[in-house]
Formats: sequence, structure tokens, C-alpha cells
Amino acid sequence: MWTEEKLNELLTTPSQALIEDMKKIKGDILVLGAGGKMGYTLCVLAKNAIKAAGVEKRVIAVSRFSDEYAVNYLKSEGIEIIPCDLLNLEQLNALPEVENVIYMAGRKFGTDGEEWKTWSLNSTLPAFVAEKFKKSRIVVFSSGNIYPIVPLSSGGCTEKDKVGPIGEYPMSVLARERAFEYAANTYGTKIFMYRLNFAVDLRYGVLYDMANNIVNGNPIRVETPCLNCIWQGSANEYALRGILLADSPVYTLNITGPEILSIKKTAKQLGEYLGKEPIFEGEEGNDAYLNDASKCMEVFGYPSVTANELIRWQAEWILDGGRGLGKPTHFEERKGSY
Repeated sequence: MWTEEKLNELLTTPSQALIEDMKKIKGDILVLGAGGKMGYTLCVLAKNAIKAAGVEKRVIAVSRFSDEYAVNYLKSEGIEIIPCDLLNLEQLNALPEVENVIYMAGRKFGTDGEEWKTWSLNSTLPAFVAEKFKKSRIVVFSSGNIYPIVPLSSGGCTEKDKVGPIGEYPMSVLARERAFEYAANTYGTKIFMYRLNFAVDLRYGVLYDMANNIVNGNPIRVETPCLNCIWQGSANEYALRGILLADSPVYTLNITGPEILSIKKTAKQLGEYLGKEPIFEGEEGNDAYLNDASKCMEVFGYPSVTANELIRWQAEWILDGGRGLGKPTHFEERKGSY
């Protein structure tokens, strides 16, 4: 039987590799954007790894904290919280100086019609943060959709491929990268560029979206026929371990699972567990947003949860009445319109 407590425990139990790396990380860890979908479990994962490593360091969660659940969860786990509107320069500059920063702040959905808000948070703010924390090691959350859509036969974009953002949101994310790249090349700030492609936490994500559509009898669009995703526990672990990889010039890594998943096949697997046949809409294309995470697997090892396990878990979560965050991924989107 799935519960939020069980899910959170799985998401925040550190691997031995993370525990060993935590022994090597010097200084405290400040998480900017800690109230978001991934941030609060990342903070607790860091705290648990610190405890298991037998070292002392602070984990400081910074956010506007609009999600009451995230606030209560962080407080219950003993995480230090600093409420902050990062776009308020007085509040930003009042944050403590720390050796390590995880930068998770960003805006995606709601971009259409309010592009200026997205650009302010995704491109203007990073320049301020990079200036404030230019002496720190910074892990910068970015996105795999700054790469172009590629043929399925390509196997996905590697870190060596040229970026080609489609739409204002991906463009603003590339601007985020460039702001931190400027700091790396101008100040020598050590940066780990973390290009994430679809983390899965069961309460949200591409698998949740598909399962939710199946249960509610809504069609699943297949113009984009394939995707990548990764267990959020592993994704957060890689972000923390990435502190040690931060460098100048910037060290960049694609973060996603090793598999390229077929939308139709995955939906049919979910449908079998859920006892309901999926409905498909549209004509399958032959290209998609795909990232090659081979380098990630070489550096960090394979995710602790396989794609097949995630699919089964996702169906079980739905059947056990697990809640959703109401934040669809729009994995079908091909024009960068959010």
C-alpha cells in the first residue's frame, strides 16, 4: 500500500555513493527554490546523507514557499527554512554566504501571455544569483528541452550537440545557462550544469500524466512517440553529488534515465496494471525531445529504480488513491508553448 510517507522515505534515503560523496563536500548547502516539486525531498535527502556520513553541515531551504505541504514537510524533518522572494535583491543579498548552492528556481507553466515573468525568473535572476554566490560551487538546474527535437534513430542529444531551443520557455532556460556560464568564465565560479529531462515522483510526472489520462478516459497524444524520464530519488542524488563536479569552465551533464520509452508501449503497460485500455490520439511522429544520458550513467551509475518499476509503481500509486499535484508536464508539447 502506497502512502506519502512511504514515497517520501524512498525519495530521501541516500545511497552509499551519495553518503561517501557527502563526506567530501566541504561546507553548507543552500537550496534556492526548495519549495518546488523536487526541492523539498532534495533537502531532506541531503540532510539524511549528512547524518549517515557522520559529518556536520547545514542544509538551508530557500523559497517563497507557496506550497503549504512542502513547508510542513521541511519543518517536520528539521530543515532550516528562509522565506525569500529571490527577485527582491535586498532579500537575495541578505542570504548567508555558503560554499555550495543548488539553484532550482525557475518558471515554466503560464509562460504564454506572461513571457516577461518567465524571462525575469529564468534569465534575469540567474545573473543576480551568480553575482551573489560567485565564490560558491553552484549546481544549476536546467532542462533537456534546450536541445532541438531529434529523430528517434539519433538516440538523443549528447552534451556535445548544439542547443536549439524552440519557444520562449526553452530560450529563457538557455539564457539561465549563459548567465551562470558568464560567472564561470569571468569570476572562475565553479558550475555544474544539470540538464534534466522529466523526473518522476509518482505525485506528478510523465507517467502520472499518462496514468491519469487512462483512468479518466482521456486520449494520450502520440505525435511525440517517445520520451526519457528518471526516478526523482536518483535525479536529486545526482544533483547533490554534482556539487563535487562543479567546475570552471562549466561542467555539463544530461540527467535522465538510460531508456527511450515508447509512449504507446508505456501507456499500454500502465493500462494493464490499471485494468483499463488507453486511448490514443494523433499520428505517431518519428522525432522527439530525447537526451542521451550515457555520460551520466558513466559518472553516477544507473538510477536505483528502473523504468519498468516506475511504471508499476505509478499504477499502484493511482490505484491506492495517491494524490496528484495538479501540475501536468505537457510532455506532448512540441513548440515550446507553456
